[in-house]
Amino acid sequence: MHGAKQHPADGHPGQWVLIAPGEATLYLFNSGAQQLFEVKAFHEEYRSWFIGQTVQQDGRLLFVTPMDPLFLILYYLIKANKEQQGKFQPLDQVVLDSEYPSCPLLLKCADVKQYIHHVAEEKEIGSQKFHKYSQEKTLKWLKKKVNQTVKALKSNNISVGERVHAATYISGKQITDTKEDYVRYAHGLISEYIPEDLSKELLKYLGLPELRSPAPEPPLKKRKLSDVPVEAEEDYTKFNSSNLKTKKANSKMSAAQKALAKVDKSGMKSISTFFSSKPKASK
Repeated sequence: MHGAKQHPADGHPGQWVLIAPGEATLYLFNSGAQQLFEVKAFHEEYRSWFIGQTVQQDGRLLFVTPMDPLFLILYYLIKANKEQQGKFQPLDQVVLDSEYPSCPLLLKCADVKQYIHHVAEEKEIGSQKFHKYSQEKTLKWLKKKVNQTVKALKSNNISVGERVHAATYISGKQITDTKEDYVRYAHGLISEYIPEDLSKELLKYLGLPELRSPAPEPPLKKRKLSDVPVEAEEDYTKFNSSNLKTKKANSKMSAAQKALAKVDKSGMKSISTFFSSKPKASK
C-alpha cells in the first residue's frame, strides 16, 4: 500500500494518493484531479507478471473503478460537524487531514461543489459559501445510491438472495431473490464506504429491520408411552436360555460326538481319576 507521499515508480507524482476516511485505501486521481478512482488489488502469493522479456516481481492485479468523491468528503463533513458543534465552515477548512495532505484534491474533482448540497446544508455570505453536514440530506442521497445499485444488480442478473440469507445462517428450501434482498444487499455494498453509525441510520431510513440469526429449532418431542399395560401375544418362555444353550450345543456336535453321547457310561471312570493322587496304603 502506498503512503500519502508515495506513488508507484511508473506513476505520475500526485496521481496516486492515499486517503483514509475509515480504513486506509488507495485512490487514483486522473490528470488534473478531475476524477477519482478507487484501486482494489487482487494479490496471491508467488505471483509475477511476464512483460516482454522481463519478469515483474509484483504480481498484483489492480482494479480501477470510478468513485463518487462525495463519499470521502462525507467523512470530513461528519468529523467537522462533531468538532465544531454544527457550525458552518468553508469546504477548504473542512477537507483537511494532517496525515493525508493530498485530500484537498477531492475538492478539485468535477461537479463536487455542484453536488455538495446532497450531503450538506449551504449558506452563502457575499461571494463565499459555507457548509455543514446534514444527516437528513445525506440519507436521502444514500437512498438514491441504494436504488441505483439495486437497478444495476438486476440489470446484470446478479442473484443476491442466497448471499443475504447466508449472512444470517438461514437454511431451508430454495431461496428466491426478493425486493428486500436486493435492497439489503445494496445497502451492504454502500455501507462499505460510510461510517457504521450512518449505515445503521440508513437501514432504518430504508425501512429494513436488522437481520438476526434465527432461533435454534426445538428438539424433537419424544413419543408419549401409553399408560395401558401391554400383554405379550405369544409365550416367549419356551425360548429360555437353558433350552437355547442345549439346542445350540446339540447343533454344533459332530456325528461321532452324537454317537458317543448315546453310549452307556455306567461303571466307566472319569478321565480325571487317572491323574488324581493315589490313596496311601494302610500300615
